[in-house]
Amino acid sequence: MRKRACFSSAAVFCFMFLAASLCWAGNSWENIGREMRNARTVVVDPDDVKNIYLGTDRGLFKSENSGESWRNLFLSKTKSIGINFLLFDPADKNIIYAATDSGLFCSSNKGLKWDRIFKGKNNFEVDCLAAAVLRGVIYLGTKQGLFVSRDKGRSWHKEQGKLEVAQIFHIVSFSEELKLLYLACSDGVFKSIDSGESWERVFVSTPKDNGGEEGNGEEDQDEETKYSDIRYMAVDPNNPKFLFLATSRGIYQSKDEGISWSAFSEYGLLNRDISFLLCSKEAQLYSVSKSGIFAYKAPAWEELSFGFSFKKVNFIALDKNNTFYACLDSGLFRLVSEVSFKGSEILTGYFNNEPTISEVQREAIKYAEVSPDKISRWRKQAAKRAWLPSLKLNFGRDTTDLWHWESGSSAIGQSGDDLLRRGKDALDWDVSVSWDLSELIWSTDQTSIDVRSRLMVQLRDDILDEVNKLYFERIRVKMELDNLSIEDRKKRFEKELRLRELTASIDALTGGYFSQYLIKSN
Repeated sequence: MRKRACFSSAAVFCFMFLAASLCWAGNSWENIGREMRNARTVVVDPDDVKNIYLGTDRGLFKSENSGESWRNLFLSKTKSIGINFLLFDPADKNIIYAATDSGLFCSSNKGLKWDRIFKGKNNFEVDCLAAAVLRGVIYLGTKQGLFVSRDKGRSWHKEQGKLEVAQIFHIVSFSEELKLLYLACSDGVFKSIDSGESWERVFVSTPKDNGGEEGNGEEDQDEETKYSDIRYMAVDPNNPKFLFLATSRGIYQSKDEGISWSAFSEYGLLNRDISFLLCSKEAQLYSVSKSGIFAYKAPAWEELSFGFSFKKVNFIALDKNNTFYACLDSGLFRLVSEVSFKGSEILTGYFNNEPTISEVQREAIKYAEVSPDKISRWRKQAAKRAWLPSLKLNFGRDTTDLWHWESGSSAIGQSGDDLLRRGKDALDWDVSVSWDLSELIWSTDQTSIDVRSRLMVQLRDDILDEVNKLYFERIRVKMELDNLSIEDRKKRFEKELRLRELTASIDALTGGYFSQYLIKSN
């Protein structure tokens, strides 16, 4: 019964997983900022989604018609100002903050006029990377420390301790009632529950002056990220206890405000070095790596960045209508959904010449020797044992020296008269047969079988779960390969390499059955 349940659930999982994959595969991207190269950050007006603010390495631009045309908002007379982060004041939607490599700028009229309200004392402090506003207090993250202003930017205070020299990558604030702040920096993740009056480190990271671990070969890391494993963080907007941390070693999650952390799923990700995370109001999690943009659809990640090639994704964002934006080196892109699902006609093509999931499951169970029939056989054999007698064979040998006098011959001249001789050993044996009929009712072997049965069921479920994930992720990778253009050689190579890795993993669980089936069917 349990076996049928596993197979039926796998079928449901197959349909849902592939349907979701097809929906994402139908997405297309529209470049709405071709003339704006090296897009770094974007923010959409919360009151009017037609107003888009785009930060690049040479200034700030605004579109009032959903990206059809753009105009420059401000440029320095002496040099171009790189925009690193844009933020609307949560209490006043007319106020916009722009964290730049030349300080923090503020506009109180949605970008018509700008004033610089912060300029650091050195080249590191002037390079602003992140900003947040909570209860009228401005929190500014730079390449060298965290600065706080409680009078709308007229004066600034620099935090001491670990936050005095750390590079601040991201700051997240919540409602005024919570007074809660999270901060991701080169030294770890910090939390404040009193609007920044005090900070507690909840995730530790050691800065690396050599750009990461020795021998990693990553020479193209950004200046602001190469000194730490931490890249970015995201917090569930509906539940501030749920944290997600992007690092060079994968994604970590915490469900208790950073008290404990665990590794998040990597299924479907082509690269563990995650540079950006985003969590929507619907609790949809997105990630960015060198391999592309991904959305998490349990139990795996699905790639969204089909249809265009890129060197790097710098930033992703959502507007209030959940329209997806991506800042790339080649401009600003917007995700346009073109969902088309043709049902079994599409599905059938990807399952041609391949074993079914039920066949792969049976082979995995057979190879691991965790079949339910094995437990049934043990129980039957234990029940029959009571009818078999216990046979005992006893054998004894008496090696006592039995000496006796032996009279000799009376003939004259014969020797050996009246000799003391040693007798033969005494041997004895017996056979006994017995039955323990109480074992017909209960056998002590049943207890041992019960323990082994539970362990075997757990092992079988783990194997089936692993097979299901590998099998359907392999189908999804095949679909993604079909959607790649021939020119995109790098991503095609990564997908084909992942396809072979998944095939090898399934072979390891089935004793090579999967590859043998593919060879025979082709």
